[in-house]
Amino acid sequence: MARHSEEDAGMAKAPPAARQRKKKPKENKTRTVHANILHDCAKGEENPNRHYANNKIKTTKYTVLSFLPKNLFEQFHRFANVYFVFIALLNFVPVVNAFQPELALAPVVFILSVTAIKDLWEDYRRHRSDKEINHMDCLVYSRAERRYVEKYWKEVRVGDFIRLRCNELLPADVLLLSSSDPDRLCHIETATLDGETNLKQRQVVRSFYDLDCEFDPLKYNSIIECEKPNNDLNRFRGYIIHRSGRRDALYKENLLLRGCTIRNTEEAVGIVIYAGHETKAMLNNNGPRYKRSKLERQMNVDVFWCVIILLVMCLFAAVGHGLWMFQYGDNRPVFDVLSPEGTNLSPIMSAIYLFLTMIIVFQVLIPISLFVSIEIVKICQVYFIHQDMDLYDEETDSHLQCRALNITEDLGQMQYIFSDKTGTLTENKMVFRRCTVAGVEYSHDANARRLAMYQEMDSEEEECMSHGGTLPRRDSVTSHQSARVVLRSQSTKSHRRTGSRAEAKRASILSKHTAFSSPMEKDITPDPKLLDKVNDCSSQMDFMRFHSQPMSQLPSDLSDIIDFFIALTICNTVVVSSPNQPRHKVTLTCSGQKHQFGQTSVRSKRDHLWTGLHNDVLPQLHSRLPLKSPVKTIEDFIKRFTPSLEQVFSPIPPSYDGKASWNLEEGELRYEAESPDEAALVYAARAYKCSLVGRLPDQVIVELPHLGKLSFELLHTLGFDSTRKRMSVVVRHPLTDQITVYTKGADSVIMDLIKPPDTGKRQKKIVCRTQHYLNLYAADGLRTLCIAKKILSKEEYACWLQRHLAAETAIQGREELLFESALRLETNLHLLGATGIEDRLQDGVPETIASLRKAGLQIWVLTGDKQETAVNIAYACKLLDPEEELLTLNTFNTNFSPFDIYSSSSPSSQSTPFLVHRLGLVIDGRTLAYALDKSLEDKFLAVARSCRSVLCCRSTPLQKSMVVKLVRNKLKVMTLAIGDGANDVSMIQVADVGVGISGQEGMQAVMASDFALPRFRYLQKLLLVHGHWCYSRLANMILYFFYKNAMFVALIFWYQFYCGFSGSAMIDQWYLIFFNLMFSAFPQLITGTLDKDVSAETLQQLPQLYVNGQNSEEYKPYMFWMNMIDAFYQSLVCFFIPYFAYADSDVDLFTWGTPITTLALFTILLHLGTETKTWTWMNWMSIAFSIALFFTVALCYNASCPACYSPSNPYWTMQRLLQEPLFYLLCFITPIAALLPRFFYRACQGTLFPSPVQLGRQLDKLPADIRRNILSLSRVKVGSPLCPKLPFLSLAKLWSWLDAHFLLVAGSGNIEVCF
Repeated sequence: MARHSEEDAGMAKAPPAARQRKKKPKENKTRTVHANILHDCAKGEENPNRHYANNKIKTTKYTVLSFLPKNLFEQFHRFANVYFVFIALLNFVPVVNAFQPELALAPVVFILSVTAIKDLWEDYRRHRSDKEINHMDCLVYSRAERRYVEKYWKEVRVGDFIRLRCNELLPADVLLLSSSDPDRLCHIETATLDGETNLKQRQVVRSFYDLDCEFDPLKYNSIIECEKPNNDLNRFRGYIIHRSGRRDALYKENLLLRGCTIRNTEEAVGIVIYAGHETKAMLNNNGPRYKRSKLERQMNVDVFWCVIILLVMCLFAAVGHGLWMFQYGDNRPVFDVLSPEGTNLSPIMSAIYLFLTMIIVFQVLIPISLFVSIEIVKICQVYFIHQDMDLYDEETDSHLQCRALNITEDLGQMQYIFSDKTGTLTENKMVFRRCTVAGVEYSHDANARRLAMYQEMDSEEEECMSHGGTLPRRDSVTSHQSARVVLRSQSTKSHRRTGSRAEAKRASILSKHTAFSSPMEKDITPDPKLLDKVNDCSSQMDFMRFHSQPMSQLPSDLSDIIDFFIALTICNTVVVSSPNQPRHKVTLTCSGQKHQFGQTSVRSKRDHLWTGLHNDVLPQLHSRLPLKSPVKTIEDFIKRFTPSLEQVFSPIPPSYDGKASWNLEEGELRYEAESPDEAALVYAARAYKCSLVGRLPDQVIVELPHLGKLSFELLHTLGFDSTRKRMSVVVRHPLTDQITVYTKGADSVIMDLIKPPDTGKRQKKIVCRTQHYLNLYAADGLRTLCIAKKILSKEEYACWLQRHLAAETAIQGREELLFESALRLETNLHLLGATGIEDRLQDGVPETIASLRKAGLQIWVLTGDKQETAVNIAYACKLLDPEEELLTLNTFNTNFSPFDIYSSSSPSSQSTPFLVHRLGLVIDGRTLAYALDKSLEDKFLAVARSCRSVLCCRSTPLQKSMVVKLVRNKLKVMTLAIGDGANDVSMIQVADVGVGISGQEGMQAVMASDFALPRFRYLQKLLLVHGHWCYSRLANMILYFFYKNAMFVALIFWYQFYCGFSGSAMIDQWYLIFFNLMFSAFPQLITGTLDKDVSAETLQQLPQLYVNGQNSEEYKPYMFWMNMIDAFYQSLVCFFIPYFAYADSDVDLFTWGTPITTLALFTILLHLGTETKTWTWMNWMSIAFSIALFFTVALCYNASCPACYSPSNPYWTMQRLLQEPLFYLLCFITPIAALLPRFFYRACQGTLFPSPVQLGRQLDKLPADIRRNILSLSRVKVGSPLCPKLPFLSLAKLWSWLDAHFLLVAGSGNIEVCF
């Protein structure tokens, strides 16, 4: 007490500033929420919630007043826009101006206006969406009217009480205080947040759980302390302080998030904690991601070179002008321009002024319209990708989504693919296959035959669809002994999806609102031997219960069997739904009884009871009281484990008094599971008549054969996390009255937690046999889970509970404390058995992987599964080849590094390329942790690069992202990561391109990705076809832009040699300004959007063509300089042919310059034609439109400008030229002469040294049947009659031509076409 007094006195003596400094950190970490109805009469300044954001959302970036300055400010972040605005403003300076100032502004204003209009339209759409959301209705409590009144969402404030109704969207983040559900639960659907359609439970705050009447907001007088707004959807920490001073902890289970939908609950009441932009949903709304593509980075380098060329040309012209002025000396020419003061300028000053003038004249060399054109082309490319019906999945009614608009061309340059396994390569539809209990294995042969029937139905449908040809069917593997002799080809087929498509469609109607509930997953055929044992065990337990015999007399093997299925049933978070209304939870009521929510008065002398608990209370605990919630406080513990006198002498627990009648709707129950593993295990238990009937916050109701319905008191649920890799529930067993811990999880962690079998041989034998069967399950490609239990004494539970409650009520470091608490509980477990669940491969996965590997892509699979399971799946999906030598890196010793054996002679792709194709690397999570160490990462990469395939098993989400980052940064390669779950998000975000699979695990991966696919097989066409096209189009368009601008600018540069480098131009300034912006802009946009160098069919059948993008064959650094040289040559031709044609004539400047402009336009358009691979009517129309537009503008402009620029005058220039035969002759000869070298180069290169892409184009020109015959040669066996003698002479000629450029490699009895 003295110490506290001294501290209080010290605080009193401390100055106010010091006290404020001490309070400030606390204010930064927590938020205090008061009820608004307590402060209705207070002024705005006195309301304690006044500093918090209101519920009005505004996702728009602009207002009417801020649009213009803010949009311009954003656009000026681009250096190119700043540059062109500077040039336009420089033109207003009289000494250096080259054009009319107003006219020079036109291109910049046009570009800025187009971008501004696009931004304005997008912002207007956001405004309409915001207005619609802000004006949605909700019920808010009004103190004045003493009832709930309708208000708009935007009028909701933090501290308001809101009444929520079934199927209603939540307007804000609300703390749940009351629910009409008798169990004080509220079910929500979070599809709008994470895409998951399964229901999630939320609980009323603990202190409001026992209300025996309707919640009255006027009686609320508590204060809420919680954390500051953050974007973590899976965390909420805080506590509520009552007037009595009591504190109750708040959890994420008490918080309803904005955007979720209320289900299964007629009404609920809560108080707003976070509103508007402070809600978790809004804090997670980051919009599309922005990335810079590899092509864009290369383009920026060439833009820099354009700037250098511009400065060199301007400097050359300035020096030339200075020398030209210097030769006149003091005798200045009559046409010399004087200074503003009327004096002659010195040659040096003239050169400086001309340097600035030439920057204005040559500004077109920097492509101002290139950036806008690229954005337009990318948007069009994304649109056409979306319209590809081959990327639409009918089963899930989903198609490709593009969430990053600016990296489409990167899809054509990928080099490494990092893929998750579960849900990405596989269906993530878990099917129970077999299990082992108490060391005995049950193969479930009948269930295997049932699954084989699905495959036969699927095969028959595919056979009918193909109108011929039979698909091999998988033989039923009935035991591990027979599985050992099955060929690899047969085991590969065993991982295909076996559900009939027709059956899937029928099931989709029945299970539209229920995840993981197809007939293939639900209708499990039990093993007869195991079913008999379950019935035998249940009947014996029923007999013992009837005769009040202790359950400990039950034989150990039977006890393990019933505990095994109880664990499968209750160790989960599955919600039970009724069959007719899938979104309504089954209600359980006991006849003659009513749920009571009044509080039990046991809080008096709490400290005394707790102190004497170990000595007085615990020895007497033999029965129980009806429970209302999980154990959250010490009072709960005392209430639950302090029996009344009636219960002490009651031989049968109250739940089994014979009066209980459970009112269940007729029909089959449905299970709302958060993961397919949970659903598969619950359905497997139901097949053995161990059914999950209902789930409440404090109990789980299970129906067992002969025993009926039992209510297990749910004391604690220790959820699954990726670190522990297990889940546990703590329950009170209704038959044995024991506190039991049921645990399920990965075998790699559960087997380490098993109690050492020192007491007897039976447990040791069970552990050894179970481990043996686990290895066999994994070798058969099954996902393995171990099931275990632990019985706690009252003293052990009380000791653990005290520390666990302290961890639950902590605000700082709560997650770490709960993690440590779970570790203390999950030790010395008793092994019950293990399960083998099959996760089938998606359709087309092996073919997709084989095709991607032929395309030169390195594929790494990063999975958290067991090593044996991952290896078997890798063989099934053709990631690993049976003929490959497998290099497995495992270590269990922290002092041993497996890379030491490879440090001196590690194979590399440069020294031994053959080994790259014959090695497969398998590494587990422990070894990977060492491999990612700074001292070993280079050795790890050396080993991995030498292998054809890499498989990382038991890897954590962090390790996945570290592997991707290591490969990307060290090898300087383009990486793509693809996954479907939340554990793949970090990997997806680290890669150059992230792809999310919109599968069974929600939308977390999709939300973090750049592209979203319904199935893994669509990755083949996305990369090999659309990626190739996007890269080829943009690469050629960028090079064409540089060529076109340089060619046009060079025309003016050559003229400077004839005008004393004075900055004059023979081209009218209207043409000079609008040439690139209008006359030559549209054809290149059409070509950049629609051009296809090779057909989609050829690109997919010849994946090797993808190497063209990987090696950046379309955009090499030398290509930029080659285009520049070609541009200068063409400009020389277009300049000097008209120059000599009009030599010694009396034509004026514009009569000579206008033909040059026309010839430049024709040459540029014909140049584009030579680079266009696919001609459509839009290509022809765009070229015709450009020519027509030029002549229309020229004729109108020349006819309406009689005295524009004296002494030169453009009046009637084009009209006179069209009457001269010389003009038409120039238009015919000049473009041909200018493009002749390019034609010659293309012809020689395509004939003598054709590229693979050119060969692919030649194949496309052949008739369809001949092309198919050539492409099918890659699958013709060596020695067949078709191989040495081709049936068509023309085909033989073409093949001999192709043979010079293709390498035919005979391997494994097949001919493989490679480049």
